[in-house]
Amino acid sequence: MYAEERRRQIASLTAVEGRVSVTELAAKFDVTAETIRRDLAVLNKEGIVHRVHGGAVATQSFLTTEFPLDTRFRSASAAKDAIAREALRFLPNQPGGAIFLDSGTTINALANLIAADSNATAISIVTNSLPIALDLSTAGLTNVQLLGGTVRAITQAVVGDTALRTLALMRADVAFIGTNALTVDHGLSTADAHEAAVKASMVTNARKVVVLCDSTKLGNDYLVSFAPLDAIDVVITDEAAPESLLAELTESGIEVVLATD
Repeated sequence: MYAEERRRQIASLTAVEGRVSVTELAAKFDVTAETIRRDLAVLNKEGIVHRVHGGAVATQSFLTTEFPLDTRFRSASAAKDAIAREALRFLPNQPGGAIFLDSGTTINALANLIAADSNATAISIVTNSLPIALDLSTAGLTNVQLLGGTVRAITQAVVGDTALRTLALMRADVAFIGTNALTVDHGLSTADAHEAAVKASMVTNARKVVVLCDSTKLGNDYLVSFAPLDAIDVVITDEAAPESLLAELTESGIEVVLATD
């Protein structure tokens, strides 16, 4: 596991549990206590956790940092691939079904599987992701619509009024949504208000909402909330997800799917 991925999982676990200890983290990640202390020092410097004697406690601040696509593709890549495989079974069964594909690296992993699935060629796909639209069209899928608007360089996502006006006229059987963070209180959240608006519109205009969210995102809060828990039907995550948060999601009536590598 990369140090960056381990630190993101530590941040998620701290956010959910409220407090973590060096000893417990060292055992969980099978590293030395000194490695964990260095991780906590980095997270403390970034303001993600508060370092205390013997461990760390959660910070109450909302996150705003965004990472470039190449960095995000490397983070939790095995978990993202496993989550994408589980998401395939939520594709529409009926001929002529339609889906929304949000931007994001986990959704990109799903798009790659859809491109290789001969049964998916009849599905109409609407996306605001330049990489996803390119991958699907290059693979020969003809029912792919890329929303118009302004492109955000850091995420390669199309946003803005044109995209929102188009989405307002559309309906999909399933919206596959990525998120920077998920908590019980703040729901789904992300760093940018323009991307949040597109995500929220996809959620609103779909019959079923399936969230693809690796465990490093759970328990974190980003600045802009775009969907509450009661707008979500399914959350697909990985086995490293904190059990306490999974129980709360289930109690909220959300179907929780755990993907295995």
